[in-house]
Amino acid sequence: MLKVYCYSRCSTCRKALKWLEEKGIDHEVIDIKTDNPGEAELRKYREMSGLPLKRFFNTSGMQYRDLGLSKKLPEMSDDEQFALLAADGMLVKRPLLIGDGFVLTGFKEPEWADKLL
Repeated sequence: MLKVYCYSRCSTCRKALKWLEEKGIDHEVIDIKTDNPGEAELRKYREMSGLPLKRFFNTSGMQYRDLGLSKKLPEMSDDEQFALLAADGMLVKRPLLIGDGFVLTGFKEPEWADKLL
């Protein structure tokens, strides 16, 4: 079954969940704020996705801006970045969709349709 890490107050997450429901796609919703993926899971998800690690950061979030991560990330090691993501779910790009052999960050309807329909 698909896992979708979401934040209930995020409009993009709500839009993605509505899309899944309209398409009749079974999924498990996980609150990214209270049940954030751990470092090992994030490493696995990054590997499955083939995406650069920066794509896992919620670059438009308050925490990202407050911590000045746009300037700090290029200087940080992957280990430091994974630890940061694992420490605070609000830093993780959402929704985070985990499927059988794939991972998608954010909600782009054509990308989701390509993987799920």
